[in-house]
Amino acid sequence: MSNWRIKLSLILNYFVFAILLNSVGTVILQVQNNYGITASQASILEAFKDLSIATASFLVASFLTRIGYKRSMMLSLSLVFIACLAMPQLPSFWMTKLLFAVTGVSFALIKVSVFATIGLVTDDQKDHVSFMNFLESFFMIGVLSGYFLFSSFIDDNHPESRAWLNVYYLLAGITLAALLLLLSTPIDESGVIHEAGKSLTDDLSDMLKLAVRPLVMVFVMSAFVYVLLEQGIMSWLPTFNSRILHLPTSLSIQMASILAASTAFGRFVAGIILRRMSWFTLLSVCLIIAAGLVLVALPLAATAHQSDGAAITGWSTAPLAAFVFPLIGLFLAPIYPAINSVILSNLPVRQHGPMSGLIVVFSALGGTTGSILVGHVFDAYGGQTAFYFSLLPLTGLLVILFAFNRMQPARTTPLEPVSAMH
Repeated sequence: MSNWRIKLSLILNYFVFAILLNSVGTVILQVQNNYGITASQASILEAFKDLSIATASFLVASFLTRIGYKRSMMLSLSLVFIACLAMPQLPSFWMTKLLFAVTGVSFALIKVSVFATIGLVTDDQKDHVSFMNFLESFFMIGVLSGYFLFSSFIDDNHPESRAWLNVYYLLAGITLAALLLLLSTPIDESGVIHEAGKSLTDDLSDMLKLAVRPLVMVFVMSAFVYVLLEQGIMSWLPTFNSRILHLPTSLSIQMASILAASTAFGRFVAGIILRRMSWFTLLSVCLIIAAGLVLVALPLAATAHQSDGAAITGWSTAPLAAFVFPLIGLFLAPIYPAINSVILSNLPVRQHGPMSGLIVVFSALGGTTGSILVGHVFDAYGGQTAFYFSLLPLTGLLVILFAFNRMQPARTTPLEPVSAMH
């Protein structure tokens, strides 16, 4: 099995969905400009994305081995290709909601399949956690690319212009390229084919039994809280830049890319560090530094508009707060891939599909909760208060990870070989 080609395909699939899923912050800002939508109304886009991810993940994760991981990924890319082509043809808020619903369902298929496939192409826990971080770093590179793609189609002089929708033609082309690469990439799934004689009810029962294991329950709590934190910041950072720091629309979107860039870099570095350091030690230090950064950056934002009043025309004239706060991504970066890898590498490969489904379900629920909470706080109390809210999940996550680490069994053996699974 050509592992490098499979890994490249997984990375490109993740890259495509990184652009689409994390464009929600940009689109939230644009639908407010184009369709007269309030911040609270716009926050529902996160729910269309994440609840469709959660629902689809719960329904499909337990029986993906029936249809195959590769077929699942091909189906999801095909659906998104069609939705991207339709987006500029039907410019409306309902079409925007439909796009994110389709993207959410498709990502459920992609993410469960990708996470499960990682177990087929890695040798042990260290290899697993390292590749997981590299994969997630390329996901953030996709997020970073998305900010610049979307901003290049936006006309600051005509905020009501819908020319930005043409970016979806380009995204359809990238999706087609990912589909063709996957189509030409062989993946040996024989080690995880569906067990004969098991019904769909049995599959769902196995997934639910997995969910009530104490270690898994604590893990899904940590995944939920982390994504609540990350998505709340990521989805509303462009609006924060525009409404609180008074940056032009295109610059607000571009500078939100600092968060994606710092997260991508953080995950790439973590992929190296975690080969030599305990995941819990690294994550604890990162959470403490992240909380400190919030306490430093937001007061800078409070005084940004009280400067000399010079017009903000580009990166060189942007306030310091626009650069400092997004650096939180550097310290949040290792958390999600590390905890995912820890739980997956403590399970036999045949359970990676169902476990990946649980990861996606609770991550999606956390993302929806975070975005909607921040949206409502943003409307009611302002952007600074909304972002101070991040201190609560940061503290909660540190406590949950302490419990997760205490409950994790010692493991010195490699992942259970795929050839032993029948």
